[in-house]
Amino acid sequence: MSSTTKAWMVAVSIGAVEALKDQLGVCRWNYVIRSANQNLRNNVISVSQAKMISSSSSNKMEQAEESLRTVMYLSCWGPN
Repeated sequence: MSSTTKAWMVAVSIGAVEALKDQLGVCRWNYVIRSANQNLRNNVISVSQAKMISSSSSNKMEQAEESLRTVMYLSCWGPN
C-alpha cells in the first residue's frame, strides 16, 4: 500500500470514530455525567456538614439546659 492510501485510511477511521461519538452523544453524556457527579458530591458534603453542625449545636443546647437546671435548683433549694 502506498503512503497516501494509508493516510486516507487513517483519516477515514478517525472520521468514523468522531462521527460515532457525535451520533451517540458520547461527549455530551460524558459532560452531563461528570456534572451530575460533581453536584452530587457537593450536596453530600453539604448534608454531612449540616449534620455535624446540627449535632454540635444539639450538644451545646443540652449543656446549656443542664446548667440552667443546676442554677434553678440551687436558687430554689440553696441557702437563702
